[in-house]
Amino acid sequence: MFYRYHHSPIGRLLLAGDDTGLQQLLMEIDGKPWRIGEHWQPAASELDEVCRQLDDYFAGRRQHFELRLAPQGTAFQQAVWQALLSIPCGQTRSYSALAAQIARPKAVRAVGAANGANPIALIIPCHRVIGRDGSLTGYAGGLARKALLLQLEGAQLPEQATLAL
Repeated sequence: MFYRYHHSPIGRLLLAGDDTGLQQLLMEIDGKPWRIGEHWQPAASELDEVCRQLDDYFAGRRQHFELRLAPQGTAFQQAVWQALLSIPCGQTRSYSALAAQIARPKAVRAVGAANGANPIALIIPCHRVIGRDGSLTGYAGGLARKALLLQLEGAQLPEQATLAL
């Protein structure tokens, strides 16, 4: 597994992947240290394309990532993450809409938990999931960061969300 750090407008990111694809994109949260795997190696050029696409996204030149992704998770989590990938840039979905999309309409809380366990934040766009009432809810990176990402994408936000920044 190769890893590298990448600076972005939302803070430093940790990227990790191997020949199967990108496995992790983590944000700094509350100064908690990242765990670098025992056999991980610093990337030379292996993650350059991920960094280029992230830079394009933050500069407003990219709305869709074209990368090989290899997130590790349960079959249920994989289904939720695939559903997240179907949310277009600048749009949002509710947890209940995602649950219905994966044919598990009563699994709203489990969808929320899978969303929170997303190991490839931003690229698998868990920030595009909001409450059924349109409110910004639950985001491991913080609601201000979630609002910033949604504003960057041109999503319509509730008035109180923009005031929180």
